[in-house]
Amino acid sequence: MGESARRDRLVALLAPVVEAEGLDLEDVTVTPAGKRRLVRVVVDRDGGISLDDVSEVSRSVSERLDTSDALGNSPYVLEVTSPGVDRPLTEPRHWRRARGRLVKAALTDGTEVEGRITEADDEGVQIETAGRFAYADLAKGKVQVEFRHLDDEDEDEDDIADGDEG
Repeated sequence: MGESARRDRLVALLAPVVEAEGLDLEDVTVTPAGKRRLVRVVVDRDGGISLDDVSEVSRSVSERLDTSDALGNSPYVLEVTSPGVDRPLTEPRHWRRARGRLVKAALTDGTEVEGRITEADDEGVQIETAGRFAYADLAKGKVQVEFRHLDDEDEDEDDIADGDEG
């Protein structure tokens, strides 16, 4: 069985299990890890996920894998995780979950825009200083890593307003 077919089979097997926990299945990968295989299941939902969420869905996914023949009899290591900052923004839910974050977006016309997501709905996304874009006009986006958070800037402004500039 090819990698693509195995992935599709695992997605079909695990998506209902993950959805039953109230989460979205973002990705499934299987990679060799010595004599075992590493099965990485990426899950997410609006508002993010907690360690308790990861624990619950991990148990459910493990039970489902153990009762199926999707991985054969070979041993595996299961890793359930949330998407990292490097996940490309390709689905409307990805853009919605990145609201307030700084992004760089490639447009289908070959240009790029950068700015903070101020709004994301079923039709498209509003990027501060760049405008509104329909999802059909966005090739993909990527959250930009920021070392200074918006809340830090607000605190600095409050300190200056109180007469404390340090």
